[in-house]
Amino acid sequence: MRPRQGIIEIFSTFLQFDADRFRAWVSDPHLRRSMQARLAQSPQMEAAENYWVLYWYKLWQTQPESLAKAHLTAYLQEVCYWTAHKTSASFTSSQYTLSDCFQMAIARFDKVLKGFNPQLGYGFKNYASAIFSSVLKDLLRQQQEVDISTNWSLLRRLSQKRLVESLQNTGLGVEVINRYVLAWNCFKTLYVPIHPTGTRQLPKPESETWEAIAKLYNQERITQLHPSGAESNAQTLEKWLVACAKAARSYLYPSLVSIDAPKPGQESGAFLDDLGSFEQDNYLNEMIAVEEQKTQQSRQTKMQAVLAEAIAKLDSQAQTIMQMYYGQGLTQQEIAKAIDTKQYTVSRRLTRARESLLLALAKWSQETLHITLTSEVLNNINTVLEEWLQVHYRRPSSLMESTS
Repeated sequence: MRPRQGIIEIFSTFLQFDADRFRAWVSDPHLRRSMQARLAQSPQMEAAENYWVLYWYKLWQTQPESLAKAHLTAYLQEVCYWTAHKTSASFTSSQYTLSDCFQMAIARFDKVLKGFNPQLGYGFKNYASAIFSSVLKDLLRQQQEVDISTNWSLLRRLSQKRLVESLQNTGLGVEVINRYVLAWNCFKTLYVPIHPTGTRQLPKPESETWEAIAKLYNQERITQLHPSGAESNAQTLEKWLVACAKAARSYLYPSLVSIDAPKPGQESGAFLDDLGSFEQDNYLNEMIAVEEQKTQQSRQTKMQAVLAEAIAKLDSQAQTIMQMYYGQGLTQQEIAKAIDTKQYTVSRRLTRARESLLLALAKWSQETLHITLTSEVLNNINTVLEEWLQVHYRRPSSLMESTS
């Protein structure tokens, strides 16, 4: 992949795939004009990448319908690509390609925007990488579970709330949804599989079970449905339940469409063209962004010093394990073999080391930034710490820094 050059390109271009490979950087005219106009107003900020991150983030907070979100989405294209590349490689049995994983992650960009907090002192790229990785792993695990589940396994595990949402997503009317939900309830009542209920390969119900389901449905419809509608047979109910399973799969794991893909029925024009048009904002935003940039850089430097000091306080074995795990990318089993110990010992040492670093970072955040340590804040700090450790230990000089 060719790295993007210059602030304008970084904040106005989007990654384009050819099959499952990087093809080119595609420039969006709206975003390019927007960046050119901003740089004309503030030419001294031409190389200040972090300044523009904070500038657009602050603007997004006050004007969510502006181009700010699109600029930040463009900015994180490379971060999302490499996170998707790393994560998809760890799920060798997944049916999803690198481009699929990229789209799945970037589609959750709102989670990055809503969770990011410049006051905590960590970088936007590091935070986004951690969130993309976490979200993508969860999605792939869930999708892997659904892919190997039969319709009947999926329907038994599905909640009524999710089923209703799935059916509403297909555009069905209230009366049809009520009939499908009643059929599903009858199915769950009467279908008792021979295998444990947790299995993902439940077989299709026997014909006798289908007849019993139809009989129960026709009894319940009189009191449960308004209007009750006509009677239904086993074949009809089976079709309804298959439709329910299909709707659930489609709703929980929708197909992905690239932001630069052509609109349906149009040879030209992409979904990206529908983003908000260029909007002027006042000089105060620029002043705030400059101040935020300086503040964040100072906090990042202090935060790194706190973590480096905490690493230096770890005993030599813990430091070695951390270096092997984060720096060399070894598994716990490989580390245990290398240092002649048990895997569970390595696991405990890693956990304790991370806990000590998390405690040091949380204490610094509370005392220096005056942040209340809620569960949400601690989760964010933990996410950023994990990403920081990976970056820190993979720098050429990280080992010397951590042991000096």
